[in-house]
Order: sequence, then structure tokens, then C-alpha cells
Amino acid sequence: MSIPGRTAFPRTIRWRLTLLYSGLFIVAGTLLLAITYVLVSQAAPGEPPGTSMQTTEVPFGEKGLHKVINEQVASARDDQLNDLLVRSGVALAVMAAASLLLGRLVAGRVLSPLRTMAAGARRISADNLHERLAVRGPDDELKALADTFDDLLARLEDSFAAQRQFVANASHELRTPLTLQQAVIDITLSDPGADPAALRDALGRVRSAGQQQERLIDALLTLARSQRGLQREEYVDLALLVRNLLPPGGVLRVVAQLDMAPVLGDAQLLERLVTNLRDNAVRHNAPDPEGSWVLFRTNLRDGRPTLLVSNSGPVIAPDQIAGLFQPFRRLGPDRVRGNDGGQGLGLSIVAAVAAAHGGEVRAWPRPAGGLDVEVGFSAATAGKHPVPAAGHLPAAR
Repeated sequence: MSIPGRTAFPRTIRWRLTLLYSGLFIVAGTLLLAITYVLVSQAAPGEPPGTSMQTTEVPFGEKGLHKVINEQVASARDDQLNDLLVRSGVALAVMAAASLLLGRLVAGRVLSPLRTMAAGARRISADNLHERLAVRGPDDELKALADTFDDLLARLEDSFAAQRQFVANASHELRTPLTLQQAVIDITLSDPGADPAALRDALGRVRSAGQQQERLIDALLTLARSQRGLQREEYVDLALLVRNLLPPGGVLRVVAQLDMAPVLGDAQLLERLVTNLRDNAVRHNAPDPEGSWVLFRTNLRDGRPTLLVSNSGPVIAPDQIAGLFQPFRRLGPDRVRGNDGGQGLGLSIVAAVAAAHGGEVRAWPRPAGGLDVEVGFSAATAGKHPVPAAGHLPAAR
């Protein structure tokens, strides 16, 4: 809010730099003149150049002569110092005015790359994120700023592309059960002779599709919640959590090597992380019941709580590992829903939950088939308060 009757201070950077340059020049010039004036005023007295003194008549003898000479020299020096001060002040005023013009020109030259970058940034929007500033010139601070902005644009472009792909995949996944429900209802209604058994079968299929939608929406909500970060924190022992979520024994051999691994985080999100890893390990296992197994291991490695889940299963190519952590990405063709009940969000939720707890997920294929998935949390999230020890569980059950 400006005050009436007052001139607003220049708000542009160019004017601020101009005033800064001129102010520094005036201060430096003033100091230079002050130093010159002090040095000249303290110089040894002597006869000023071009000064002639009449000494033919000396009414007071030799002492009177020296007194007159000193008075004349002092008067001449005072006149010269005053003249120096006036002339220097005028010169400083003229140069101060010139410094305003030169300062504005220099400030404009310095800010020219910024104006170019600003114009380029205004042209870039969500529809043309592929464009870059691509500033050329010496490797200075301005070019570093432009390169940083270009890197930001690259990350935004990748993020927008991933978001569009996510929306497209989510729409496809949600539309599939809706299409199935619509088809079942239309077929049942078009059959005038449908008996109660057929109607019950149609209602069961519609209900199954609705449950599939519910699971998908629940997975999407969990993914969004984990990406928002932690809303609450408590100490959770991964060993106790895994022990309570181990899959049932039987045909599938379950190996558990659980040492205490306390983590400070959200218990519900950590439970979902373990559940997703367990379900994936069980669902994508070896087709031969005799050779199918799953391993769970928790421990502290260099002070970092760690969870490892391994399983037998089909051989996975190394270049397919990164895609498994993308939403709705499955082994094989994209957007192909299997009959195993998976939503294609399991490992992406695991990665999001781990990131929310300051951890990371690594996965690598086993040479004989199957997958090793390791979740390592940062040492800062390790519990510092006593928690009940899980102990060692039996090697198999």
C-alpha cells in the first residue's frame, strides 16, 4: 500500500541494481576525496607555486618577516583546499549522475539473460513441457540457474506423463468390472425365461465385480495415503508384524527368519506393506507345489531395519524388475488382468510406503526363478525405545 504524496521506491531489480551501483560509486568517491583532502591538508607547508610575496619592506625585522610569510602560505593553502573541495564536489556530482546512466546500462546487460529465461518460462506450459530454456554462454551462476530450471522441467514432464498414464490405467481398470456388470445385467434381463438360479448366478457375478472394484479403490486410496507422507508415528517391530501376517503352511513351504527390527512409522501402512509383499510372494509362485516356498527375514543391518521377502516362481528378466513397481504394471502385456485377483498396485504401494518412511525398495530376480524383494528403512527411523523382542521363529511351518 503506497502512501499518498510519496514516490514509491523502484521495485524492479534493474533500478535497485542501478541505485546500488551508483551508491557504491558515490561512497567510494566520497572516501577517495576525503582521503585526498586529509593528505593534502597534512602536507608539509611550503610556498605555493606561482605565489610571489613582497619582502622589500619588513617593518618588524626578521621575525616579522617569517610571520608574514607563514600567514600568506597558510591563507594560500586554505584557498587551495577550499578550491579542491569545491571542484572535487562538482566532479563527484557530475560522475554520480553519470554513474546512474552507466549503472542502468550495466544492470540491463547483467539482467538480459534473466529476461530471456523469463520469456522462455512464460512460453512453457503443461502442453509443451518438452521445451527447454537451453541457455548458452559461460558456465556461470545464470547458466547454472537455467540448467536447474531445465532439469525441473524434465522432472515435471516425466511426472505429468506418469500421471496421465496412471489416470488412463486406473480408468481402464475401473471400467473393466463396470463393463462386466453391465453385460451380465443386460444378458439376464434379455432372457425372459431366466429362472431363479440364473438370476442368483448373475447377481453373484455382479457382486464379485463390485468387490473387485472395492479392492481396487481401497488400493488406490492406500497408494494416495502413503504418498502424502506419515500422519502418525509409533514404534513397530517388523518381526512381530511379519509373524502375525505369515501365510498359512501346507503345500507352500514358509521359511521365517525373524530378528527384531523396530521401525518408527505408521503401523497400518507398514502392515499393508508386509501384506502386499506376502500376497505377491504367494500369488506369483512356482506352479509345482513340491518346489514352492516363500522366505521372510527381518533384521538390523548397520542399524537399518530390513525386511527381505523371497519366493520361488517363474524366471523374471532383469529388465522387467523396474516396471513391477509402476502402478498397474504386470509381467507380460500391459493392461492384462490375470485371474489371480491382483490389482497391479501391490509393489507400487510397497515402494510408496517405504519412501514415506525414509526407506527404499530393491528387487532382483533369482537365477532359478522367483524374486527377492528387500525393503531397507533408514537408521533414523529405527526405534530407540525398547520393544518386545520377536525372537527366532522356527525355520519352517
